[in-house]
Amino acid sequence: MQFRVPQFIEIEDKIFGPFTFKQFLYLVGGAGISFVLYRALPFFIAIIFILPIIGFSLALAFYKVNSKPFVFVVEAFIKYYFSQKLYLWKKEEKKRGPKQKGPDEAPLESSPVPRISDSKLKELSWSLDVLDLNKEDSSTTF
Repeated sequence: MQFRVPQFIEIEDKIFGPFTFKQFLYLVGGAGISFVLYRALPFFIAIIFILPIIGFSLALAFYKVNSKPFVFVVEAFIKYYFSQKLYLWKKEEKKRGPKQKGPDEAPLESSPVPRISDSKLKELSWSLDVLDLNKEDSSTTF
């Protein structure tokens, strides 16, 4: 039995004329808020508030940024605005339970770590510094 697989699943269905459901909601919401402001405020003051609201609702309904809806840009802006700008790394402690040893596992013996005296360390660091300076001098001369 063969089934038809939808090919354009990212394209929303047009429900209200040429508008999708989301576009219709954005436009109706903008128109509703504009109507309330028109009725509640004097005309000239209401126009000051109505024009940006209508523009915002039109942008939400139709404008795309990098072929993504404007809603994603608004959402990213809100998340960025309210999030912490300075990130401080906080190490999360891992909860470790008691390690169980199997019967065939023997405890690991620590291998002896060679000790270097302070004078030997100073001599070694001095020789490395001198070698680095010699390399810099030879690389700068042509």
